[in-house]
Amino acid sequence: MEPFVVSARKYRPQTFKDVVGQQSITNTLTNAIENNHLAQALLFCGPRGVGKTTCARILAKKINAEGTESPDEDFAFNIFELDAASNNSVDDIRSLIDQVRIPPQVGKYKVYIIDEVHMLSQSAFNAFLKTLEEPPKHAIFILATTEKHKIIPTILSRCQIFDFKRITVKDAAEYLKYIAQEQGINAEEDALHIIAQKADGAMRDALSIFDRVVSFSGKDLTRKAVTENLNVLDYDTFFESTDLILENKIPELLVLFNKTLALGFDGHHFINGLASHFRDLLVCQHQQTISLLEVGESTKEQYKTQAQKTPQAFLIKALDIANESDLNYRTSKNQRLLIELTLMKLASLTFEAEKKKTDFIVPATYFRTQAYIKAPSYSISEEVIIKPVEAKQENIHTEPNELSGAIENSNQEHQKSAEVEQTKASTTIEKTPVPKIELKNLPNRVSGLSISSLKAKKEHQNTKTNAQVEEEKPTDPFSEEEMQNHWADFVKKLDDKGKKILASNLNADIPKLKNETTIWIELPNSTMKKEVEREQSLMLNYLKEQLNNYAITLQITVNEETSKKFAFTPEEKYEKLKEKNPVIDLLRKEFDLDL
Repeated sequence: MEPFVVSARKYRPQTFKDVVGQQSITNTLTNAIENNHLAQALLFCGPRGVGKTTCARILAKKINAEGTESPDEDFAFNIFELDAASNNSVDDIRSLIDQVRIPPQVGKYKVYIIDEVHMLSQSAFNAFLKTLEEPPKHAIFILATTEKHKIIPTILSRCQIFDFKRITVKDAAEYLKYIAQEQGINAEEDALHIIAQKADGAMRDALSIFDRVVSFSGKDLTRKAVTENLNVLDYDTFFESTDLILENKIPELLVLFNKTLALGFDGHHFINGLASHFRDLLVCQHQQTISLLEVGESTKEQYKTQAQKTPQAFLIKALDIANESDLNYRTSKNQRLLIELTLMKLASLTFEAEKKKTDFIVPATYFRTQAYIKAPSYSISEEVIIKPVEAKQENIHTEPNELSGAIENSNQEHQKSAEVEQTKASTTIEKTPVPKIELKNLPNRVSGLSISSLKAKKEHQNTKTNAQVEEEKPTDPFSEEEMQNHWADFVKKLDDKGKKILASNLNADIPKLKNETTIWIELPNSTMKKEVEREQSLMLNYLKEQLNNYAITLQITVNEETSKKFAFTPEEKYEKLKEKNPVIDLLRKEFDLDL
């Protein structure tokens, strides 16, 4: 009985033409040899199983084969392979350097292949630098690594770097098909594609999986045998799941998921596969992206058929839901329930969403004033008045507002201007339609501390902002003395209402008229400034109404020198006391007191 040789060794490429998926690198090396442009230090880097060591051996053989009569000569005496994972010390590198000095007995070059070179120690790298930069003419170094970022920059700068790429699913499946024919195995195309996908770009892994599956299934390699042996879900499972989702059959979908769990697959595996299936359906819907689908021809036809009856909007939303479930799976306490809930959401996506009827609700505070808006169908000078439907007083709960007198005066002004504008509109338009705001589902009462009251207040502010009259408000001139008199009246009202702190802050300085409309006040510190700024709107509204000037602004500054005179912290108070009586510092030192 002959010993079994694994396919990865049996079918290892012997020439550059046999190397799979690295055409650019093999062409570069071939041209370099033919044109005598080959560097003496090469670095092959890339993921595992993509042909780094294989290309190094082919290169070592090819550069020595010129001028020889025997094409089968392997030049074993000229090729030295060193595993840096187990020979990573300085002594190992020194021994290698001693061997480099000896010229080859057969052939032209001695080739040193150092595999997993990133495992060398820092001192070993440093010992290797000089030889790598200026090697003998007969020596060529080929370094191979899967982790280029771990190699020190001084080594990288002395090498020609070749980056090997992952082998595509298509190239791997084609090579597996060739090997299956060589071994007389009837292999389905979809089965080979599944093996290539499972290998994740590594040809050596693909050949190892191929040997395992052949041992399981014999001479007939089917898709079912591959999915059973590799513990992967078959395409049919996801095709059936998608059909059930599109047909909104939630019970059948949950039964299918239960059967999948009974076969030994976990929910995470299922939802990830379903998300990948949705992605494949999405790329099938456009001719430009159909090349991204890495499956066999028969399976590709199934994808095209299902993609035609699947809406694109559904696929995008389904991908989002499946991805969210994937992210939450590991942190979920009930993982099965999470996947089942995800499947229910997916199956509900195609339900016709009921249109929700939204009613226009006007807050109770709206009825204090009248709103004015531009009529879009009239000329620029025409305005239309929107009058609210009268509501019963018992159904409206209004909150007390500070300085209600100012608000009432403002409402009266709005009412007067409304009458004037209504007269203008009647002269331009004979019959002006008066639209009404219909109220639906108006609550009987709104609590002053509820979220509804806050929302109503916000809507009221928006209504007032949008309903302002576009005409310019009055800006009557006023003197500084008039302003100071009304300022004092306002402060007195605040004091009568119990707002002693605010009244005291406003009395800290006499307001001055900086220009025609700007009132300036200087306060001792920033704390008082913040208190005044917080309540300045009430004061400004009062002054605007009393002085009949709506362009008034307030400017508040802080006097730094005055601010420094106030003592707030214990240290500042202590310094003040020490200035008045220096003996107090002697008292603190005598009794060793702390502040």
